[in-house]
Amino acid sequence: MKTETQIEIRELQFEATKNSGEVGAIFMRPPKPRWLLVLGHGAGAGMKHHFMETLARELAAHDVATLRYQFPYMEQGKKAPDPQPILLKTVRSAIAFAEKYSDGLPLFAGGKSLGGRMTSLAASIEALPKVQGFVFFGFPLHAPEQPSDQRAEHLMKVNVPMLFLQGTRDHLAHLDLLRPVCEKLGKLSTLHTIDGADHGFHVLKSSGKNDGDIITILAETTAGWLSQRSD
Repeated sequence: MKTETQIEIRELQFEATKNSGEVGAIFMRPPKPRWLLVLGHGAGAGMKHHFMETLARELAAHDVATLRYQFPYMEQGKKAPDPQPILLKTVRSAIAFAEKYSDGLPLFAGGKSLGGRMTSLAASIEALPKVQGFVFFGFPLHAPEQPSDQRAEHLMKVNVPMLFLQGTRDHLAHLDLLRPVCEKLGKLSTLHTIDGADHGFHVLKSSGKNDGDIITILAETTAGWLSQRSD
């Protein structure tokens, strides 16, 4: 991984919605970036969570610049996510804000769990300008112990490529339900499974890998997919 001194890091703020006010964002740019990926966090942890931080650094090591951002409820220290209209508006605001730092780089978006799903949901309602594709780090297909594919219905209205990075032990996305969804999406969908990983991409010790190894795999896979989409 590149050393921190070689990576430009800026802590920023932007207006999520008029009523919610400003939220934090972290822009991380490697020396020679090839893409910019806008990342929303999961429902229970913000943009500074260990997974988000480590993922952003590993992506930087693979020439992917990132802009991570907070949803208003997380910025305000609340546990329950904001109503969906606020989440969707925040996604749009974050992407518009990220464009200011793109410097002509191909723009992609997505995130961990909730952050990824809200990004695609926003796009299904109205296309996100300049966004060339979505990356889902654990798409939350259904609630725990409530297998269903209803949360994927909006994906049929998305018209850009999508990368699904899913653990085989993810209790929020049974693969026997997610695979048919990806097949229905056809060429717009790429599913990459991480053997033995759960929704947080933790793996059992018996796998012979650790969490750091898995995040490296996630970053390598993402960079490879981005290269195929934009070169």
